[in-house]
Amino acid sequence: MSGRGRTTTVPRPRWLTREALSGYRTDLATAWRVPAVKRGLLATFLLFVGSLTPAYLPQNSPWWAPIRALGWDTWPAKVIGTALVVAAVVLLVDAWFRLRPGLYLDFKHWAVGLIWSLPLLLAPPIFSHDAYSYAAQGWLLHNGLNPYDTPVSVLPGAFADQVAWVWRYTPAPYGPLSLQISHLMVIVGGLDPYVSTLLMRIPALIGVVLIVYFLPRLAGRLRVDVQLAAWFSTINPLLIIDLVGGMHNDALMIGLIIAALYLTHQRPQRFWLGAIVVGVAAAIKQPALLAAYPVALIGLPWQWNTQHVLNKIARAALSSAIAVGTFVLISVATGLNFGWMNALDVPGRVVTLAPLSLLGEGVRLLCVAAGHSALGTQIAGGLLVAGVVASAVIVSYLAVTVARRRPVTFLSWSYLVVALLGPAMHSWYLLWGGLLLPLTRPTDRMQRVAVVVTSVLLGYGAGNLAWRNDTGIALGLAGLALITTLLVRYFDEHRTTGAHR
Repeated sequence: MSGRGRTTTVPRPRWLTREALSGYRTDLATAWRVPAVKRGLLATFLLFVGSLTPAYLPQNSPWWAPIRALGWDTWPAKVIGTALVVAAVVLLVDAWFRLRPGLYLDFKHWAVGLIWSLPLLLAPPIFSHDAYSYAAQGWLLHNGLNPYDTPVSVLPGAFADQVAWVWRYTPAPYGPLSLQISHLMVIVGGLDPYVSTLLMRIPALIGVVLIVYFLPRLAGRLRVDVQLAAWFSTINPLLIIDLVGGMHNDALMIGLIIAALYLTHQRPQRFWLGAIVVGVAAAIKQPALLAAYPVALIGLPWQWNTQHVLNKIARAALSSAIAVGTFVLISVATGLNFGWMNALDVPGRVVTLAPLSLLGEGVRLLCVAAGHSALGTQIAGGLLVAGVVASAVIVSYLAVTVARRRPVTFLSWSYLVVALLGPAMHSWYLLWGGLLLPLTRPTDRMQRVAVVVTSVLLGYGAGNLAWRNDTGIALGLAGLALITTLLVRYFDEHRTTGAHR
């Protein structure tokens, strides 16, 4: 058969059919009719406008030209910008609380997340300078330099000038695939420092899409509260601000981990596929390797007999070997190898929200005041080491007691332990295990604590911007006070309506 006169049409993917596109439009229209969704959109728009302040804009940012032309480079403008950010955070938390009853049931979570994210797509990095570091490290690679061996300060200029000064002289701690993605974004961005930085939002958005798509489906597989998972994890204000606004590479790591868990739950006999995805996630950020263990245990019922225990051990060893092998293969293929090991201590070189980091700094300052600065430095360093050892012990305990029956719960709790007891902690670190928390069948008290922590961290972010903007702490405290009021109202409403079940 010659096939003359015939035209062959390639079928569209199911998610691109006319019916599917019509459904997307309907979902967006339905979500848009909800007042709290519009309130959240206003919040992220105000966050975008308020982010155009000196606190998080490098001096070579292209935003400075219009800011100075409009006369906004003044202290009153800083106060207004900071007030907008504080108002944005409060509005976003309020909108998040109001969506709790109807989300996923009456309107789709993905539509809400998309609407809220729109104003942030062209915004500079929110509440963090990390994306500027990604671009500068990609610039190093473009010039034939290895970011594991060379700090960004070696190439002075527009890329290095964007980076926070404390990170200009340190090697890169990120996975090799993350660095190569940064290199790709620099090329796509035409070697423009700011455009390259904005393009770092692309891999972050891919991670967010993976989270939004797979996490509710994983909740369904686990037969837990899907609505809670959609509400707490896929439209969480921390996810919107830190992962979409801040464009941290943690987004892609978390998205790949959740995809690996879902794929393994779908076909437990193909756990090796999940292990490969975990290895790819580890090439973005190394903590992903921990997920290789629960991936191996998914779908294996627990029995107290020698053969079953040995089978689980063997499967866990194989899963770990596949994940590590994938990570090693990517490391070698990128040509960057394992230089990240030289930067393991980089995140802990500054004081962060990590409890032991704060405690150590407090002790160090007391020792300095008493004239024993060397002793204070030793105690602070010892506390960080003790935290790492304690987290290893706790994770090992959870691996033996919890993981055998509840692998996803093990991963969620372990990531939270690692974040809280590690030498460095940022709000986006808590998302590693926090986004998985609804899959653990959390108690009412655990849900309350998670909501409080989320809200307080958002208030801290706004207060930190106020401090950096030289506008004092009054606005930050006002934001915390308003968020506290929202929390009280939220818990009171849900105690009377029985929303927490």
